[in-house]
Amino acid sequence: MIPTVSNYWLKNAQIPACLLNNVVLEQTPNREDLVNVNLEIADGMIRQIVTSGTVETGEIPTVDLQKKLVLPCFVDVHTHLDKGHIWERTPNADGTFGGALKAVWEDAETWNFEDIYRRMEFGLKCSYAHGTNAIRTHLDSGGKLADISWDVFKTLQKEWSYRLILQAVALVTLEEYLTPAGEKLADKVAEFGGILGGVAYMNPEIDRQIERVFELAKDRNLDLDFHTDENGDPDSMTLKKVAETALKTEFSGKIVCGHCCSLAVQSPEQVTETIALVKQAGIGIISLPMCNLYLQDRQYEQQLNLTQTPRWRGVTLLHELKQSEIPVAIASDNCRDPFYGFGDHDGLEVFKMAVRIAHLDHPFGDWPKAVTRTPAELMGLSKIGQIGVGLPADLIIFQGRYFSEVLSRSQHDRIVLRKGKQINTILPDYSELDDLC
Repeated sequence: MIPTVSNYWLKNAQIPACLLNNVVLEQTPNREDLVNVNLEIADGMIRQIVTSGTVETGEIPTVDLQKKLVLPCFVDVHTHLDKGHIWERTPNADGTFGGALKAVWEDAETWNFEDIYRRMEFGLKCSYAHGTNAIRTHLDSGGKLADISWDVFKTLQKEWSYRLILQAVALVTLEEYLTPAGEKLADKVAEFGGILGGVAYMNPEIDRQIERVFELAKDRNLDLDFHTDENGDPDSMTLKKVAETALKTEFSGKIVCGHCCSLAVQSPEQVTETIALVKQAGIGIISLPMCNLYLQDRQYEQQLNLTQTPRWRGVTLLHELKQSEIPVAIASDNCRDPFYGFGDHDGLEVFKMAVRIAHLDHPFGDWPKAVTRTPAELMGLSKIGQIGVGLPADLIIFQGRYFSEVLSRSQHDRIVLRKGKQINTILPDYSELDDLC
C-alpha cells in the first residue's frame, strides 16, 4: 500500500489536531477533534502538511487513505520489561499485589542474562511491531540484579538503537538508598545514563529516604522516576512527600511519579493540597490503568477460596490532574507477569482501555497526547510523539477512520511507518519463549 519511493503523498488522513506540531490549518476540527490533511513524505521526513484538497500532488505517487486515522508512533513511558512474560512459569496465585510481589521475588532467583535478555527482547519486538518508538523500562536493581539487568539493558539498547529509543530506571525500595549499596547503584545509573527511581512506601523513615534519593540524583545530575501510592490507602501520601521534597531541595531535573492510586480515595481537601504541590514542583504523573484495574481492591479469601467484587477502578485522578495543567501520561506497565497477567505492549490497547476505565472521551480532546506527545516530553524527547513538518515520518495508519471505529474493532491490520518506510508488523510467536517456561 505504501510506495517504496523516497517521495510520496498520504492523502485524506485524519489526525488529532493536538498532535500536530507548528501547523496552521484553515479548517475546524470535527467533533472528535480530528483534522483532514494531506502529508508529503520525502526522504523519511514530513515535508508538508496541508488541508486536504488545497494542494495538487502532481506526478508524485499518492495514497488516498480515505480518512483513515493516523497517529504518531506511541511512547511507552512506564514498563517493566525485565519482569515480562513469566506468567506461565510463575503465575500470581490469588491476583493480589502481595501475591505478585511474592511470585516475582521467587522467580527472580532464577534470572540470568539470557533469561532476562530473551524476555525483554520479546517485549521490544511486540512494541516495535505495534508502532512504539520509545520505551522507558524500570529494572529490578536489588542484589545481583543491579549488574545483570543493567548489562542486559545496555546490550539491547545498543542492538535496538536504530528502531527504538530505550531508557531505564533503577527500581528498588527507597530504603536501599540509605545504604552503601544504594549509593553504588546511583553510581551505576549515572554510568549507564539512566534515571534514578524506586518504590515509595509509607514508613517511619520515608522522609529521609526520599530526601536521600534527591541528594543522590542532584549529585549525579540524574532525573527521577518514582512509584508512589500504588494502593487504596487514603493515608498513603508519598506523592505529596515527593512534591514537598522537590520544592524543599529546589530540584531542577525532571520528576515523574507513577500510579498515585491513593489520591483517588483521599479527602477533597487533601487532594487539592497534593495537586497544588505536584503542579508547583513540576512533576509529571503517569497512570497505569490496566495494571491498577487488575490489582487494586482485589480481595481474596484464601480459606474460603472466594474473591470479592472490587469496589473501585484503582486509577488516579486523571481528569483533575490534567485540569490543573499537570502533565499526565498513560502507559502499559507490566505485561504477562504476576502484576498483570495480560497485555501485549500495544499503545493502542493502553489508550483504548484507559478511555473506557477513566472516561477519557466525550470529548476525546487532547487525551491522545497521553500515549504520544506527553510521555515523549516527560522523557526529554522533543521530536517524537507528534506530527509536524521537518519531523520523522514515524506514523501509524489505522483502518478505522474515527475513534469510535479505532477503539471498537481490532486494529491488528494497522500500517506502521518508520522514517516513511512501511515495517513488518508481524508479532513474535509466544513459542519463542517456550523453553523458558
